[in-house]
Amino acid sequence: MRIDIWSDVVCPFCWIGKRHLEAALEAFRAEHPDTAVDVAWRAFELDPAAPRHGGSGDDESGAQMLSRKYGMTPAEAEATQERMAERFRELGLEFDWRSAKISSTFDAHRLAALAADHGKADEVDEALRRAYFTDGERLSDPEVLGRIGVGAGLPADAVDRLLSGDGYGDRVREDVDAARGIGVNGVPFFVFDGRLAVSGAQPVEVFGQALEQALEADPG
Repeated sequence: MRIDIWSDVVCPFCWIGKRHLEAALEAFRAEHPDTAVDVAWRAFELDPAAPRHGGSGDDESGAQMLSRKYGMTPAEAEATQERMAERFRELGLEFDWRSAKISSTFDAHRLAALAADHGKADEVDEALRRAYFTDGERLSDPEVLGRIGVGAGLPADAVDRLLSGDGYGDRVREDVDAARGIGVNGVPFFVFDGRLAVSGAQPVEVFGQALEQALEADPG
């Protein structure tokens, strides 16, 4: 079974959804030990216009972004961020929303694509999310991305080549185009074996049901 997941590494619901899917997968694998499940991360940019590089004085906070994008008052935006931080804490995650820096995730997605080719997709995905949500690092910063890539076990020369050029850019754009082609306008978005779609950070039980349905529908 294959699960394609369109996600952005700065999307809080994507990390929550990932944790819920992981819990469902643990139970599914225990019940179906002979069924292999492959997870493929697909790129999605929540804000393609976000700055690709920037100085500390140019950073927009998540609360400021919510206020600008959705017309919230600053107090409403901050309360929304704090509620999300509480949901993170319930899953053992940390969201330091006061330190999170809004920036482009295009290069982060390129690094994730390189990681997938080296069998390090999950390690890099987790490191990117921690860098943004927990450590307040800018994911458009080549130094941050380089440290994440090498720290996850990717070859340093491959990471350097990636960050000094546009390698894997086409793959990121293909993922974004594929999402658009199937009508994805928000993430996380999960497709089980190319036939069953689940949108959003659904409860663990919903992902468990989707796994069982995909298995039952498998013609093999």
